[in-house]
Amino acid sequence: MRAVAALAVVLDHSSYAFLAEFRRELVPQFNIGRYGVMLFFLVSGYIVPASLERRGCVRSFWIGRVFRMYPLWAAAVTAVLVLDLLGVAESRAGLDRQALTTVAVAHVTLLQELLGTPSLLLVLWTLSYEMAFYLLTVALFTVRLHRRPAAVACVLAALAAVSAAVGGSLPVSALSGAVGTGPLVALAAAALVLAVCCASAGAPVLRVAGGVLGGVSALVLVAFNGTVAMWEGLMILAVMFLGTAVHRAANGGGGRWRVAGTTAVVLVCAVGSAYGHGDGAHFTRRGWILAFLMAALTFGAGLAARHRRVPRSLTGLGAISYSVYLVHPVLLTVTDGTVGRWRQDAPALEAAFLAVLLPLCALTHRYVEVPGQAWGRRLARRVQPGSRGGGQPMW
Repeated sequence: MRAVAALAVVLDHSSYAFLAEFRRELVPQFNIGRYGVMLFFLVSGYIVPASLERRGCVRSFWIGRVFRMYPLWAAAVTAVLVLDLLGVAESRAGLDRQALTTVAVAHVTLLQELLGTPSLLLVLWTLSYEMAFYLLTVALFTVRLHRRPAAVACVLAALAAVSAAVGGSLPVSALSGAVGTGPLVALAAAALVLAVCCASAGAPVLRVAGGVLGGVSALVLVAFNGTVAMWEGLMILAVMFLGTAVHRAANGGGGRWRVAGTTAVVLVCAVGSAYGHGDGAHFTRRGWILAFLMAALTFGAGLAARHRRVPRSLTGLGAISYSVYLVHPVLLTVTDGTVGRWRQDAPALEAAFLAVLLPLCALTHRYVEVPGQAWGRRLARRVQPGSRGGGQPMW
């Protein structure tokens, strides 16, 4: 499913350059980018909280997440900045010098999309919602509510539907507009560091306080400072917790009827919210709704077939999917600055782009992702409860 999601996002972005006519026809009817992103979010919800529960230690969880996400993130961001300096490609951020520190701090937190700052890579916005989900997951874990993801998903979906009905006039990045981007970034960075450190501490009171601080901060930023509408930000979180609920049910941690009911609530609220949002310059409700429903259907089909043999090509693409996701916009900045964008469809150029991208991603996976994850595992074992010199168990 990661392979399918990654290729969908690549097709969505590369079609701007090489399949412009195809894109104009497809996207109003089926938003392939949102399809891939929502499928990614479902998979993250299915996998990440299970990792935290398996570890039983917030400290080792954060170590694992940092070494999973940051090495390739740093390589991709560095590459696009170097290309910008060399004049090969222009950074999409268009930053002035006074904003560099603010944008740099916001990017290091991975919350830049929720802090009113431009993303250096067009795909980094989703990592901000991933980070918000991690903070909420840790919050639920520290207050011992992590076994109720179905209820959390339903509440978030209902809030999304309510916000779509009554909160449509709230502008995006509302908090940044009210208090200023710089102060908000500084405050959020301090809160993030404090939340992670306290939630990883040994004292139960500090763990709970840190978890709650991180979770509340994440929820406030998603609801009131995202660059998508409030209803979609809340729905993204609901989708991820739906994935968590499905995992618990599939592994004997929850009733199937409860998950079926949760799925129905999330789907109805999502479709109703998108329909009520109406069409806009970059949003068509038909395209978004069909993409969302197809992502849910794909996830369900994958879940039903999880015990079947999967072609090695798909599992291989799934393994390098994070590289595919982060590296393809870097490569696109190069093609935009060299061959440019074509007004007519050029399938041969699209195929050539993929032929260069996939081997490049295999290399970044092998020499950036794999070593980073290995370092993270070694460090996490040192702080894992029960290990020599390790951290304290959660409870």
